[in-house]
Amino acid sequence: MFEKTKKPQDDSEKVDKTKASTSTASIGPAVKINGRINSDEDLVIEGFVDGNLMSEAHEITVAVSGTLKADVKAKIVIVHGNVTGDVIGSERVIVSKSGKVVGNIDAPRVVLEDGAKFKGSIQMDPQSSSASPAASSKQSVSIDDSKETKTK
Repeated sequence: MFEKTKKPQDDSEKVDKTKASTSTASIGPAVKINGRINSDEDLVIEGFVDGNLMSEAHEITVAVSGTLKADVKAKIVIVHGNVTGDVIGSERVIVSKSGKVVGNIDAPRVVLEDGAKFKGSIQMDPQSSSASPAASSKQSVSIDDSKETKTK
């Protein structure tokens, strides 16, 4: 009879441990930060950051409302908002259709969704991830998507 009450407590403890290992920090839309941010967990930026962001083993997401004037270095970087600065992803960088990056991107895998705005250069080195040995050459792409068409 007492054993049944102990098991649910053990299960809830397991859930709490899982939540702690996958926690996400958030910088809200009304928050402005000047300086350097180092994060040992996933980070979502909804506000404004001027400086440097680092989360080498985790993910940094710039929400649609987020604005960065910063260099960013993380395992995965996802941009839905605006980033002015260099973006380094040890695994990948994704710029969504609502995202804008003005700066250089360096990652083994880069995704620019249809509609994404990007001005800078891209360095892709598949060898830094678990890519095949056949893909051994370093690739470089430069894109300027800032030209606007004028109608008369």
